[in-house]
Amino acid sequence: MGVRSAATKLHIPPTHSAARRSFFLPLAAVALLCSASYLLGAWHHGGGFSPSSPSRSVTIATDISCTTTTLTPSTTTTTTTTAQSLDFSAHHAAAVDAVAARAASSASSAPRRYPACPAEYSEYTPCEDVKRSLRYPRDRLVYRERHCPSGRERLRCLVPAPAGYRNPFPWPASRDVAWFANVPHKELTVEKAVQNWIRVDGDKLRFPGGGTMFPHGADAYIDDIGKLIPLHDGSIRTALDTGCGVASWGAYLLSRDILAMSFAPRDSHEAQVQFALERGVPAMIGVLASNRLTYPARAFDMAHCSRCLIPWHLYDGLYLIEVDRVLRPGGYWILSGPPINWKKYWKGWERSKEDLNAEQEAIEAVARSLCWKKIKEAGDIAVWQKPANHAGCKASRKAAKSPPFCSKKNADAAWYDKMEACVTPLPEVSDASEVAGGAVKKWPQRLTAVPPRVSRGTVKGVTAKAFQQDTELWKKRVRHYKAVINQFEQKGRYRNVLDMNARLGGFAAALASYPQWVMNMVPTVANSSALGVVYERGLIGSYQDWCEGTSTYPRTYDLIHADSVFTLYKNRCEMDTILLEMDRVLRPEGTVIIRDDVDMLVKVKSVADGMRWDSQIVDHEDGPLVREKILLVAKTYWTAKNQ
Repeated sequence: MGVRSAATKLHIPPTHSAARRSFFLPLAAVALLCSASYLLGAWHHGGGFSPSSPSRSVTIATDISCTTTTLTPSTTTTTTTTAQSLDFSAHHAAAVDAVAARAASSASSAPRRYPACPAEYSEYTPCEDVKRSLRYPRDRLVYRERHCPSGRERLRCLVPAPAGYRNPFPWPASRDVAWFANVPHKELTVEKAVQNWIRVDGDKLRFPGGGTMFPHGADAYIDDIGKLIPLHDGSIRTALDTGCGVASWGAYLLSRDILAMSFAPRDSHEAQVQFALERGVPAMIGVLASNRLTYPARAFDMAHCSRCLIPWHLYDGLYLIEVDRVLRPGGYWILSGPPINWKKYWKGWERSKEDLNAEQEAIEAVARSLCWKKIKEAGDIAVWQKPANHAGCKASRKAAKSPPFCSKKNADAAWYDKMEACVTPLPEVSDASEVAGGAVKKWPQRLTAVPPRVSRGTVKGVTAKAFQQDTELWKKRVRHYKAVINQFEQKGRYRNVLDMNARLGGFAAALASYPQWVMNMVPTVANSSALGVVYERGLIGSYQDWCEGTSTYPRTYDLIHADSVFTLYKNRCEMDTILLEMDRVLRPEGTVIIRDDVDMLVKVKSVADGMRWDSQIVDHEDGPLVREKILLVAKTYWTAKNQ
């Protein structure tokens, strides 16, 4: 399973006979005194003690031990009171198995074996299920938002890979080619043939890098954008692509050290996000409808729409107002496609000049109401810039009542929170030239520099020193992962990585030099303000409740990291609800790293063993005396055809 045994690392010094002799008499004396005290207590409380009394099992638990030992007259046991008894590591498989066996025995039943779901569930997305979505209003695409199953609606089976599934091509080859069997859809190859999105080539899918508004390829299109805004100096690192297609824009930004979060709904353009993920490009299922996007305020340096078909001019500019919320001060919004350059394309778009002109004027009006400045409109591309602060904006908008500034609502709250037709106010500044909320460093210094939210004390319990210590801690932990997982540094082995409890993004930061990207999830039950820190570091992520499915397709991730997730969700939902979702989004032969208290890990392992996972518990990086352990998992390869 690609996991090194830790057994060879265990070294117990030999016990010297002299030491035994030197300690024998004191130990014998202590034992004699304890025995006398016990017999006296038994006589005093129990009315006497007789050697002929029926034997009883005695459960002994020392203050420092994690386990109990049952003693009977036929059992000979040596009890130690040193801290060495607290070793639940995988130094010896038999020891770990014994712990697991006791846990299973206490449950009085064998681990549940989870069956495979029927083959038609191979692309199942629980919170964006097409059938369930039909129950919800079609107005403003509400039916395409997250609507998660509950209770008996939840699947209690393992989502299969399609027959013929193969491991994806390693990055960067995966940017341009994927196995057809992994995403067996031809719809876009027909519907978007002239736009060069994707084509079938035998048993492969090829992505030429084309798009609706970039017929000369994504690289050339990005170069055109680079003539209007600075794409090469490190000031732009995080980007948002709305209605992303197969995410070629995000794919080709990666070579420029720009990390794009691409999203699109699960709609008539079948599997566009799935194609993006198969290419190794960050993406999520998502839609601008009635809820806020699941990102914090001031997250992205740049937002982009290339013929994304989002009605920016409708609903009082609600969707552009939401883009304003997630855009950093001084950030850019790029629009290409209708209505930009309508004088050239209006016939091809099959719309009237008047209609397109009215739409553009409405978009321009919304942008002005947000105090955005139009940088330039060149050819098919228009660019606006958000102000660095609202000092001048508030003064100039006093007469304008629509849209008003939002009241005291948390700007970062974005888990089923409704969008509002009000402008999210930026943090106050003392000078008109100051960047609201604090300026971030340029990439790559931005990754390890203390983020403004931390330095300004807006993240509860996190100081600059604590942030720096966290960064060093995760460097140490990643070194440990490299030591116990053979494949961790194997080139091309892991591309899409999920951190289920990202905290401050330390795990992702420690992986920054690897050819990987990390989806940093901040649980809604954790410190939600931490996700803003993740973005200020130049990383990407989302809010997530792990009692629900995540907005992605099956087999998205090559590696999943779960730090204290099961302790965090203890008594909130069933453990197998979380584990089954992890299995759904993990590729065959993918890897899981779970860190948690040893007692919790034993329970997790007992469930995981019924899910076609191979697993092993190993020590914490600080050694066997630490209660927190690490469960390493390899998902076995199987497909719908195997059933």
